[in-house]
Amino acid sequence: MTGAGRFAPSPSDDLHVGNLRTALLAWLFARSTGRDFRMRLEDLDRVAVGSADRQLADLAALGLDWDGDVLWQSSRGEAHQAAIRTLENTGRVYECFCTRREIQQAASAPHAPQGAYPGTCRYLTTAQLSERRRSGRPPALRLRAEVGRWSVSDDILGEYTGDVDDLVLRRGDGVVAYNLAVVVDDAAQGVDQVVRGDDLLASAPRQSYLAHLLGLPPVRYAHVPLALNVHGARLAKRDGAVTLSQLRRLGLRAGDVLALLAASLRLGTPGQSVSPRSLLARFRPGDLPRHPWIVDPATLATRASAVHDLPE
Repeated sequence: MTGAGRFAPSPSDDLHVGNLRTALLAWLFARSTGRDFRMRLEDLDRVAVGSADRQLADLAALGLDWDGDVLWQSSRGEAHQAAIRTLENTGRVYECFCTRREIQQAASAPHAPQGAYPGTCRYLTTAQLSERRRSGRPPALRLRAEVGRWSVSDDILGEYTGDVDDLVLRRGDGVVAYNLAVVVDDAAQGVDQVVRGDDLLASAPRQSYLAHLLGLPPVRYAHVPLALNVHGARLAKRDGAVTLSQLRRLGLRAGDVLALLAASLRLGTPGQSVSPRSLLARFRPGDLPRHPWIVDPATLATRASAVHDLPE
C-alpha cells in the first residue's frame, strides 16, 4: 500500500484524551494498511507558546511515531496561494464582502443546506462590486461551486453524500481558510487516508470536491466517534484531569493512559500493558465502537490506577 495517513492538531492547547484517542486511531489505520504516518501542525490561527512541543512529546510518550519531518502549515503559504490562483484562472473564485452577521441574517436560498452561504455576493453586478470595493472592507475569496452535493468514501460509515456550498478560500484578513489549506497540504504530504473526529464529517464533501477541482488525488476517510464529557458535550481541558500532564500529576503513567484508550476502543482492558505496535494485531476497523466515548475525569484516575496493583 502506498500513500499515508496523518494527524494534524492545532497547537492551541494541550491534547486531551479524546485528541490522543483520535491520534492513536489515525496511527492504527495507517500502520495496519502499510501506509506512512505523517504529522502536521495546523498553526494558521491561534498558537499557544510551547503547545506544539508538548503535543508532540505526548504523542511520542504514548509510543506513536511518524515518518518524515513535522510539517508546519504556516510554512505552506506559497502553495496555498498557488491553489487559489489555479481556481481563479478557471473562473471559480469571487469576492465576498459579507460579514458573519450578515450571512447569519440572510435568508437561505431555496433547497440550500442550513447554515450554508446564501450566495449574496456571487451575483453582484459590476456596479455593485465596485461600490463594495470602495467601502474599504477587505473581501474574502469564495469558491464558485458548481455542485450542491458530493460523495466521499468512509471506511466506517460507507459512502457519505453531503452538501457543498461556496466555501471560503481566503478570509478577509488574508489568512487562507482551513478547507483549502488541509486539501493542499494533505496532497503535498502524500496523504490518501484521513482519520478524524466525526464532528468534521460535514466538511468532507466540500474538501473532496475542492481536491477534485484542483486535480488532486481523492482521499478515503474514517470519521470516528468523539470523546464527550458526562454532559454529552465535546470534551475540553476545563472538564478536569483529561490531558496527559494532568493525569501524570495524579500518578498515572503514559502507559496507563494508553491502556485506557485501548480499552475505550475495545482493544484491551484498563489494566492491561499495551503498546501501539501490540494493538495492531487486534485492530479491526469494523469492530470499533460506533458511539461516543463518555469521559468522566472523576473516575478516570480510579479506573486506570488499578494497573499499579497488577503484575507486569
